Amino acid sequence: MVVRSPGRINLLGEHTDYNQGFVLPAAIDKYAYVAIGPRTDNRISLLAVDLNENFETSISDIAPVSQTWCNYILGVASQFARCGLLDKGFNLAVSSEIPAGAGLSSSAAISCATAFALNELLHGGIDRLELAKFAQAAEHSFAGVQCGIMDQFASLFGKKDAVIHLDCRSMDYRYIPLKLNGYELLLFNSGVKHSLASTAYNDRRRECEEGVRLIARCYPEVKSLRDATPAQVDECVSGYEIVHRRCRYVVEENIRVLLACDDLQTGNLRAFGQRMTQTHIGLQHQYEVSCRETDFLVAKAISTEGVAGARMMGGGFGGCTLNLVQANAAERLIDKLKSEYARFTGKDLACYRVSTVNGTEVAQKT
Repeated sequence: MVVRSPGRINLLGEHTDYNQGFVLPAAIDKYAYVAIGPRTDNRISLLAVDLNENFETSISDIAPVSQTWCNYILGVASQFARCGLLDKGFNLAVSSEIPAGAGLSSSAAISCATAFALNELLHGGIDRLELAKFAQAAEHSFAGVQCGIMDQFASLFGKKDAVIHLDCRSMDYRYIPLKLNGYELLLFNSGVKHSLASTAYNDRRRECEEGVRLIARCYPEVKSLRDATPAQVDECVSGYEIVHRRCRYVVEENIRVLLACDDLQTGNLRAFGQRMTQTHIGLQHQYEVSCRETDFLVAKAISTEGVAGARMMGGGFGGCTLNLVQANAAERLIDKLKSEYARFTGKDLACYRVSTVNGTEVAQKT
C-alpha cells in the first residue's frame, strides 16, 4: 500500500498555533509518499529512497536515533506501540517531492503519511485528528521540536480549492473557499535551510510563555496569548522589550487571521495580500525569525506591479516566501526575482506554482 501526504502552505497565522491561536493553512500539490507492508516478526525495516539509506530496529527498541529522517517514522510508530496497536513489525519506504528545509512541512507530511499508513495497515480505527496528534507527538518526543499542530492538521485535513480556518485551542475548523479570481500562489525558495530543532524556535515559544505569565498576574483569565489583547500586552509586558515584541506580534497576527477570513469570504484579495505583507513585517521586526534572503525576496516582490502581497512562510530563518500575484504578472515576477536574487546571493532561485489539494490519502492499494 502506498500513502501520500501533502506539504502545506500557511497563508496567515504564523507562530500562532503553539500559542493556541488561529491559523489559515492549506495542503498543496507536493507530496511525501510511504509504501508500507506487514511483517510476521517484531522488526521495523525502513528505507529512505531519496537518500538510499536503510535502518532497522525492533518494536521493543523504538527510540530516537541519529538518522534524522528515521525519527519522524519511529516517533509515529511509538505512538501506535503506546496504544497497544503495534504487535507486529512492518517494512516502510519513504520518498518525498517536498523540498526539505523550505518551510513546506516536509517532516509533518512524512509523519502524517506514516500515521495514516500504519492506521490502515493495523486497522487501528483512529480518526484524522488523533493521527495528527500522533504525528505532532513524534516531532516533540523524537525530533525535539515543540511544534504546534497546524502542519499535521493541514496535511491530513486539506481540501482542494480551500483553506482551513483552524482554532488551535478547540481544534474547531471550517473550510473557506479559496477563489483566486485571476491570482496565483507562487513560492520562492530562498535556498536557506532552516532547522526548527534549533534553539531559536523553542526560545520563541518560551518567550511567549513568559509573556503569558506576566499578563496573567493582572489578568488571570489569560491562559495563552490567544486570550490577550494588544492593550494587555502593552500594559503588562512593556518592561520586557524582547518578550513584548514577541507577544505583540502573536496577538496582532491572530487579529489578522480573523480579518483575512472576511477578505476571502468577500473576495477582497488585495486586502488579503496586504495582510500577508503585514505579517512579514511582524515576523521580520517583532518576532525576528526572517533572514536577509527572505527579506530581500519579499521587498522585491511587493515593489513589483501585480503583486498583492508577500511574506516569509514557515518557522523562519530561511525557507520559502509566499506570494499572491496576478496571473498575468507571474512570469514577469519570476524572471525579475531570479535575476536579482542571483546577483544578491550568487544562488539560483527555485520557484513553485502551487495549488491546494485534498489531505492524506491512499494513493495505491496492494
